[in-house]
Amino acid sequence: MGGFTVGSLILTALWVYKWLVVIRCILSFFPHNPYQPIIKFIYDVTEPLMAPFRRLLPRTSGIDFSPMLLFLAIYFLERLVAAYL
Repeated sequence: MGGFTVGSLILTALWVYKWLVVIRCILSFFPHNPYQPIIKFIYDVTEPLMAPFRRLLPRTSGIDFSPMLLFLAIYFLERLVAAYL
């Protein structure tokens, strides 16, 4: 059997999710059609985890810090999964 484990699957999913958040952050700098299927998919996948962090943070002058908190949470989750591999 190869090196495929549940832990490696989780780490890969977290890696993909981080990139989706990065793409969403980059999209926020450009005008785009939110109903375009790929963009809608990115927003639909990332919003459920970003929204709770957004509610925790105080409103700042148009800057959304929820992706940074989400990255921090993913980082700790990666460390936790890696520790059990």
